[in-house]
Amino acid sequence: METVSGNLASALRIEPGITAIIGSGGKSTLLKTLGLELMRAGGRVLLCTTTHMFPVAGVPWDGSSRHLDAAPWKPGALHVPGCTCEACAGMSRGSICQAGVLDPETGKLSAPAEPLNELAQRFDYVLAEADGSKRLPLKAHAAWEPVIPAAAANVVWVVGASGLGKPVAEVVHRPELFCERCGCEPTDAATSEHVAMVLNAELRMLDLDNVRVMLNQVDKLSDPAMADRFEAALGSPIVATSLQG
Repeated sequence: METVSGNLASALRIEPGITAIIGSGGKSTLLKTLGLELMRAGGRVLLCTTTHMFPVAGVPWDGSSRHLDAAPWKPGALHVPGCTCEACAGMSRGSICQAGVLDPETGKLSAPAEPLNELAQRFDYVLAEADGSKRLPLKAHAAWEPVIPAAAANVVWVVGASGLGKPVAEVVHRPELFCERCGCEPTDAATSEHVAMVLNAELRMLDLDNVRVMLNQVDKLSDPAMADRFEAALGSPIVATSLQG
């Protein structure tokens, strides 16, 4: 297990192109963290979603309801006069923006109208939040989830460690599917082994072979050994971290 507090792009082996972020327990925070990290390294970065998400705070949004008409914002030129957001605070390399169609009733963005594979021709990195979890740390996927772009070069599966050891019914989105896939009851604890069993079952169902698993919120674990047990039960290396935001 690799535990990191920075340089997540390297730890997760993020290659240029489209990256789909799925799972639960920190997708939106990872989206922004990776985006700013890749921008600092000189990358041209676009943040978006294939489902629905709230706009990423501190990252310029062009406001287009059709296409990404505006040129990516570049550090050094405040996107709003007097802005003090994180993206405007001294970044000197790369560029970053977010795109999508804004729903004025929910305040959420949906997917950009322009296909992601076309957008990817204008950016080094397109980071897409490609899943929903109702703000719960763990989840099981329905048949239509996640919404991974066909051209995705990278898939990062986020797992919220704050849900480990707690009742399934309280910490899992779609608990009935979770229980079906690992043989537990909604009142049972979501053990490291249960979560790994569900993830492995879904990896087979989705036929994914380019996934990097990130265990987030490890600072919330009541027993640090839970992270090691999760990795052992999963049978493949994971990246462990505690993103703030």
